[in-house]
Amino acid sequence: MGIDPGLRITGFGVIQLNGNDMSYVTSGVIKTSSQDTDFFDRLKAIIDGLHETIKNFKPDCVSIEKVFVNVNPQSTLLLGQARGAALSISVMNKLPIHEYTALQIKKSVVGNGHADKLQVQSMVQNILNLPSPASEDSSDALAAAICHAHSFKFMSKITNINRIKGGRLI
Repeated sequence: MGIDPGLRITGFGVIQLNGNDMSYVTSGVIKTSSQDTDFFDRLKAIIDGLHETIKNFKPDCVSIEKVFVNVNPQSTLLLGQARGAALSISVMNKLPIHEYTALQIKKSVVGNGHADKLQVQSMVQNILNLPSPASEDSSDALAAAICHAHSFKFMSKITNINRIKGGRLI
């Protein structure tokens, strides 16, 4: 399950990995109303929405983007708190968490770490064979999940090679 945290909109995306095949399971967004003035109600909405998704789809792990320092420190702090809510519900559900930078995610999905949102949406649609592009936030979450799936497949190959070579690192 990939998560794209945000205080107003948190994206989520669940994919299935079977060998080399990746398939789309679900995606969506958790919107906290702009009418909500209470910050803690927004965090609770994120936690409740992600908890419901975890309960319904039972992912094996969570992948999430690492926070970057924004030009506006207040925006970075708010994003960090939304991310903390997503991390907390993942930990409470005993899900392993894998973190990737935006550059790693974009490079894994598009092949260019500086790709724009439209390129990410298009490649996510192509990789998962979706009939139409997912929303920006859902696409970003699915991209985080795809990035981890690629990393997982790579690490599995290394582990298998390591076993074949008698447990020595190569």
